[in-house]
Amino acid sequence: MAQNTGNKSRKPGTGGRKPNGNLPVKTPAWLSVFYILLFAGLIYMMFASGGTASPVKKEWLEVRDQIIPEGFVDEIVYVRNERKGEIHLTSAGIDHYKNQFSGRIPKAGPHFYFLVTENFDAEAELETARAALPETQRFKIVTEQKDNYWGRIIDWLLFPILLIAMWLIMFRPMRNMGGGGGVGGGGIFNVGKSQAKMFDKTGAEKVTFKDVAGLEEAKVEIMEIVDFLKNPKRYTSLGGKIPKGALLVGPPGTGKTLLAKAVAGEADVPFFSMSGSDFVEMFVGVGASRVRDLFRQAKEKAPCHVFIDEIDAVGRARSKNSGFTSNDERENTLNQLLTEMDGFGTNSGVIILAATNRADILDKALMRAGRVDRQSHVDLPELKERLEIFKVHLRGLKLADGFQIDFLAKQTPGFSGADIANVCNEAALIAARNNKKAIDKQDFLDAIDRIVGGLERKSKIITPEEKRTIAHHEAGHATVSWLLPNANPLLKVTIIPRGQSLGAAWYLPEERQLTTTEQMKDEMAATIGGRVAEELVNGRISTGALSDLEKLTKQAYAMVTYFGMSDRIGNISYYDSTGQSEYGFTKPYSEKTAEAIDAEVRKLIDEAHSTATKVLTENREGFEKLAQMLLEREVIFSEDLEAIFGPRKGGRNPNEILTDDTPIDEPAPEKND
Repeated sequence: MAQNTGNKSRKPGTGGRKPNGNLPVKTPAWLSVFYILLFAGLIYMMFASGGTASPVKKEWLEVRDQIIPEGFVDEIVYVRNERKGEIHLTSAGIDHYKNQFSGRIPKAGPHFYFLVTENFDAEAELETARAALPETQRFKIVTEQKDNYWGRIIDWLLFPILLIAMWLIMFRPMRNMGGGGGVGGGGIFNVGKSQAKMFDKTGAEKVTFKDVAGLEEAKVEIMEIVDFLKNPKRYTSLGGKIPKGALLVGPPGTGKTLLAKAVAGEADVPFFSMSGSDFVEMFVGVGASRVRDLFRQAKEKAPCHVFIDEIDAVGRARSKNSGFTSNDERENTLNQLLTEMDGFGTNSGVIILAATNRADILDKALMRAGRVDRQSHVDLPELKERLEIFKVHLRGLKLADGFQIDFLAKQTPGFSGADIANVCNEAALIAARNNKKAIDKQDFLDAIDRIVGGLERKSKIITPEEKRTIAHHEAGHATVSWLLPNANPLLKVTIIPRGQSLGAAWYLPEERQLTTTEQMKDEMAATIGGRVAEELVNGRISTGALSDLEKLTKQAYAMVTYFGMSDRIGNISYYDSTGQSEYGFTKPYSEKTAEAIDAEVRKLIDEAHSTATKVLTENREGFEKLAQMLLEREVIFSEDLEAIFGPRKGGRNPNEILTDDTPIDEPAPEKND
């Protein structure tokens, strides 16, 4: 389905995993106890002083000349081995000196302390200071030696314990801490190990070829690759060589990764899977090391499959200007991959399966025979294939009685497998939101509209004048596309804002492989029909045709520079299928040719403008009637256009396509004139 104004993700299946694969490893009980004791020890060290405040340091002269004479000292304990005097105050002294304790008073003492040198004669000095006091104010003098054996032990052991703890935490396997470990394990010393996951047939979420609808040609080739490893003697007995690699190429969402999952589910051999980005890390040499480790594991498990998803992350063509655009680490990884693919034996039983949607940027050395021996193109599904895909995704949905699945397949041209899965899921959500007991046809139509055009924005503030302009704009698209025989047939027009657009028109394009010049010109006229309608009705133009003009300009340049549909430029194409032109700084044609191309593009656009003007002028009454109907109803369908303009000339009416009861699996009967 086309709109004149996405690719969704699927939940990946994990497949079965070996015990040494990506399953989390439980922490040993002794290690947990060790961590608990270590934590408790640290807490003890931090809070060993309990809830009491620390004593305040004083100098001995201040103690002798100020604190002792005031008569508030209850006891002085002198610790010989620390050369430290601890002063305990009386209750009256605590109250007297409370401003010196910063808000927290050491209740149990000591309250003050002083440090002295080794020449200090404690007994004589303290006795002299006490003798100077009255009898009632004299304090006790205690001398002792403190030996804190536990403190010394902890001081000596704490640092080694912390080192051991850091060693255990840093160098234990990364998968235990949730970090993407693979078959080769993790850990800082194992950073160069392969991150590939190994699958087998025992997984609870196993995917088989029965779950892959459509893609018949691709499945045939992939099933042959699976058979290579299941029955290798059938091929090698005649002298044949088993292919070393296969590449799945196609647009996003067409089922490339799903095919690989089906291989993992069908094969009786180990299946290693990883993404191309898993090879590339910030550490130098890690990518090449992981490639070596991956192939080492694959050879040990042979026969087996190795699947590399999004291989363009590591297989991009190496730059010729290494000082300008090169990434040395990525190129080293690619070089190691090329060496490994061409290094193991011809019949070693290891087949590389890769997937990408950017085959044009892959390195030629990777694509040569002997490495990637074959390519399978996974294109967007056709009508019959879409029907099969819908049947797969509708298995778990509760549908209304008499629901016709053929209608959905005809309603969704150009949808990928991921888009179809999203349509089915969105329809179920819409039905549940409306408290329905089963999913009906309207839910699917609403889901398609939601995915193609976005969510309705009925609350968007639009002035009556803007709404009138939008109605004439969309009516212009609808009128021109309906009356031109080679344009795509219109299915529905709406002036309800959706997403970023203020109005939209849905088309049902024919599923053709070739497009003629006449068809492209009529489509261009239908595209500019909205701008022309504004000119005729309002006498001025607006910014509402931005997306139309963008599409129109790209199509015109493609006709001239790619498809050779210009008499002045001739049968010349400047299209670069290799994708290397993006690295160039010059155009592949002269400035004079560029001026000619611009002139031809303007000529094509002016011709489309004239065609749309002629159609709308000659059918002004029907065009105005259609615009008024849009203002009143906001949404109109192809049957409304047929009631105003009559049956469509050339091509089939969208209603005929959607209501055709001929089974998709059977050819339509021929009609005799």
